[in-house]
Amino acid sequence: MAVFELALPRRELTLGRGWRWVTNLAIVATDTAVLRVVFPMAAVGIALWAGEEGIGLFAWLGVPFWLAATLGFVLLDFAVWAEHWASHKIPLLWRIHKMHHADRDIDVTTALRFHPLEILISMAWKAAVVVAFGIPAVAVLVFEVVLNGAAMFNHANVKLPVWLDRVLRMLIVTPDMHRVHHSIIRQETDSNYGFNLSVWDRLFRTYVDQPRKGHAGMTIGLAEYQTPEPAGYLWSLALPFRRTDARTGPGNTRPASVKTDGEVA
Repeated sequence: MAVFELALPRRELTLGRGWRWVTNLAIVATDTAVLRVVFPMAAVGIALWAGEEGIGLFAWLGVPFWLAATLGFVLLDFAVWAEHWASHKIPLLWRIHKMHHADRDIDVTTALRFHPLEILISMAWKAAVVVAFGIPAVAVLVFEVVLNGAAMFNHANVKLPVWLDRVLRMLIVTPDMHRVHHSIIRQETDSNYGFNLSVWDRLFRTYVDQPRKGHAGMTIGLAEYQTPEPAGYLWSLALPFRRTDARTGPGNTRPASVKTDGEVA
């Protein structure tokens, strides 16, 4: 995807790669280290344990393996969508999640830019879903691969042919579809929560087709942080703990100093 971005870029980057990439890659390295300490089994290991113990709704109902695996994949996809939606609606979760949105450019490394606290919460949530339903380990493994691959695809700064984008987004989230979610305009930030299957946003009426200002003209990031600071590693990790304006709640990236059309005053 990084090579694809160089060959067919969708937008001119505001801060570029350089230090942004160093920070985003350092964040994912931190996430990996923290996750290995707190959740050494990860989701697949937990699924193997649940399967051996016969735990979960699918096991109790005697659901055939192929059906349990298929339903499990779809359930995990919805669970991640729901978690993402909640991260924009619950103030505490938004404080953590907004580090992801603070990136002033969106490219393949933005898909890796999540606060360690969010990674731990996400893993705990996925583990709970896996255990509750008894999702087969194979389905969990496939899902985790798709989760990471799809995230890097739909965050990538790539230009797909319009016809291809239209066809793909009937089933999966495309870069143009997800880019809308990274707009500083609140109505656009509060949309397109999906990471893989596009059905959830259509089903729950959170789908926005295109950004108001177009993909070339839209502003990426958080309105209150349109500075070089989000490219800093320590600044990014400290963001959830910073004091914020009480008027800026979850999903609200438009503080008093920003005009209603989403442009910084």
